Amino acid sequence: MTELPTRRLLLVHAHPDDESINNGATMAAYAAAGARVTLVTCTLGERGEVIPPRLRHLTGAALGEYRLRELTEAMGALGVEDFRQLGGPGRYRDSGMMGLADNDAPDCFWQADVDEAAGHLVEVILEVRPQVLVTYDDHGGYGHPDHIQAHRVATRAAELAAAAGWDIPKVYWNRVPESVAKAAFARLAEELPALPFSGAAAVGDVPGVVPDGRVTTEIDGAAHAAAKAAAMRAHATQIEVADGWFALSNELAQPLFTTEYYELVRGERGAARESDLFAGLDAGAGAREAS
Repeated sequence: MTELPTRRLLLVHAHPDDESINNGATMAAYAAAGARVTLVTCTLGERGEVIPPRLRHLTGAALGEYRLRELTEAMGALGVEDFRQLGGPGRYRDSGMMGLADNDAPDCFWQADVDEAAGHLVEVILEVRPQVLVTYDDHGGYGHPDHIQAHRVATRAAELAAAAGWDIPKVYWNRVPESVAKAAFARLAEELPALPFSGAAAVGDVPGVVPDGRVTTEIDGAAHAAAKAAAMRAHATQIEVADGWFALSNELAQPLFTTEYYELVRGERGAARESDLFAGLDAGAGAREAS
């Protein structure tokens, strides 16, 4: 019988790099504070568009293997030791952007049976027994099929795990307050001429932007800004980072947020605006022995 860490956070993401962009500061902060942080990545991002010319020969499985190495480096930067691939590496393949023929590939994540995929995640939940689950909303933040499927699988796994004996107390979706996004892009307009990007993205390009009133929780990750930036740089096939901004393969700059935001969608709210994902939970909640 092994005693579990008092605080246990589970994050479910679609591809390597999503975790660092959305939750890098949060993951680093909780890992540094002694919480068990577990990341489950649903695909290896085999269809991602590669930025560096020297790596553009990488496609398919070779790209997936390379991105797993990038993920390993990123987790080292964040201090996260427990990171896994749903069902094992390569079990579910990247589905590509919505509306492409890639969505129809029988081994892609978009085509996965939700209950079967959720079963793999239930195994992790029953082992780790998280008090907090973080994932995307039902639109996947911006409509990518793998992000939508990650939401469906995480939601279903939480239901199945509850029936099997572990009910996750709090579930959050990744968010960005609209006012914060607009203010950041106003600053970006001033700084863009000095940045190595071809242009600026738009507020609507940022996943999870919602009216401020929907945001329940903000995690101040300023102390871990360098760790988040390092983790994002580790995903060099997908991200270019410069001076508090970053760009994907479209070369359009967007903000690198070090305060990260969430919407509590299940569980009791700890305050009007929480500053801790575990707010409202007893310090020992769920700290049980695992067989």
